[in-house]
Amino acid sequence: MNALDTDRLAELIDQKHTCLTELYQLGQRQLELVRGGQMTALLDVLAVKQRLIERLQNIERELNPFRSQSSESRQWQSESKRQRCSQVIKSCEALFTQIMEQEKMGEIELVQRRDEAAVRLDGAHQAGRTRGAYTAASPRHIGQLDLASET
Repeated sequence: MNALDTDRLAELIDQKHTCLTELYQLGQRQLELVRGGQMTALLDVLAVKQRLIERLQNIERELNPFRSQSSESRQWQSESKRQRCSQVIKSCEALFTQIMEQEKMGEIELVQRRDEAAVRLDGAHQAGRTRGAYTAASPRHIGQLDLASET
């Protein structure tokens, strides 16, 4: 592997890091929106995240040829470039772990919101049924007196 190949590898790793950083930042925004119950804005964030995930998948495909290579066979322009690439890879791994944690937290928050909404909906349904029962049991002309007598 020549130095141009390692330059391309470093470029792809940098692109991956940028993409993961953006996904992490959007994940933070996603959690804020979930906690705030802002579902319309959440859908917009999810659409942007989907495009970033697709971009990340493309980068991963471009990285595939490098996966089968031995790291010792790579020729770097300098030791500092090799070390920098290694550090960026470690940062990518940490970001990915954080993103997965965000996703789990977001899922938990959404499930809680769903369950809370179900409880509120059930309460509203019960109140409607109760109101309907009282309405059915009360006279049709509320506020009118029946003055007719049967004497």
